[in-house]
Amino acid sequence: MLSELMNFLRACFQSSSDRHGAGEIRGRQEGLLWYKDSGQHLNGEFSMSVIQANNLLEDQSQIESGSLSLQESGPRGTFVGVYDGHGGPETSRYICDHLFQHLKRFTSEQDLMSADVIRKAFQATEEGFLSIVRSQWPTNPQIAAVGSCCLVGVICDGTLYVANLGDSRAVLGRAVKATGEVLAIQLSTEHNVSNESVRQELQSLHPDDPQVVVLRHNVWRVKGIIQISRSIGDVYLKKAEFNREPLYAKFRVQEPFRTPFLSAEPAISEIQLKPDDQFVIFASDGLWEHLSNQEAVDIVHSHKQSGSAKRLVRAALQIAAKKREMRYSDLKKIGRGVRRHFHDDITVVVVFLDTNLLFKASSMKSMSVSLRGGGLNRLPNSLSPVTTPV
Repeated sequence: MLSELMNFLRACFQSSSDRHGAGEIRGRQEGLLWYKDSGQHLNGEFSMSVIQANNLLEDQSQIESGSLSLQESGPRGTFVGVYDGHGGPETSRYICDHLFQHLKRFTSEQDLMSADVIRKAFQATEEGFLSIVRSQWPTNPQIAAVGSCCLVGVICDGTLYVANLGDSRAVLGRAVKATGEVLAIQLSTEHNVSNESVRQELQSLHPDDPQVVVLRHNVWRVKGIIQISRSIGDVYLKKAEFNREPLYAKFRVQEPFRTPFLSAEPAISEIQLKPDDQFVIFASDGLWEHLSNQEAVDIVHSHKQSGSAKRLVRAALQIAAKKREMRYSDLKKIGRGVRRHFHDDITVVVVFLDTNLLFKASSMKSMSVSLRGGGLNRLPNSLSPVTTPV
């Protein structure tokens, strides 16, 4: 009883601090690295970190904890989003500004959290970005070639929903009492044509197109262009009307098409959380290029909770430096843009699960947390470039 009371008081104190938002509440910046070592969400603690490699940060991320509905009496829980953009930051920023709001709207309509609510939120976000492309096409046609992977986790009433488009990944750390180890369990389904099953899916959808998936320079790509098969945006491979001049030739396919090459239909799984479930790592593929699921889980498990996300990012960077036969200290000196030749933007959110809090979210009415990775403050509905912290 005492431990539950302490957890409740700590959550309320953290909520009050977050609303006033100063100092470490919004995270810290060290060169291209942004991090928030520790924060409180409704179901435990969290850690968050982002490293920038591109000239403009294409990864976006957020954690929202509190109400999951527009109604005060609606479901409460924690929402995590990792959006790995490509071709530019516009789509990932758009998702960060709109997806959670759509989810709250559909939760209000159904008065519950469900896979259907999440699916509708993804669809509304895709349709919203398509409308942006339509409106900007006459003056900015290249926006049709901008897209983003989209990984979402929602914890509500002891259930974890994981929805994914693209190749970001969610990995659960589950304790094994018999051995004392923590086992890595991948929760998300990836949509990258390096996986044979994904190639077969595309080939079955386009039986008359032998070039729907092409191996170039030892890398499988959809139409020889992109590695993922599902995303938000990338309208040029979904709507033939946007696959023409003045879009750059490298994005245009030779033959007209009716069936979209890419999809925005998320793969969604529901996991009933157990007392042995310790934490979930949500991360863009930049992390998983250098760390296996079990390596990442071992790093989190073998250290204190605070700073877990930053620790994972640094572990990935150290491996990236080693692959290029250079010192980590030298890699850190390389500026954004050039840094992309050594590693991708990397976003990591580690969400720890406190069994005492998993089913008590509805009793913590005062708590509300809203944080975006990178600490960027943008006007809602804005697609204009921002100054990315260096």
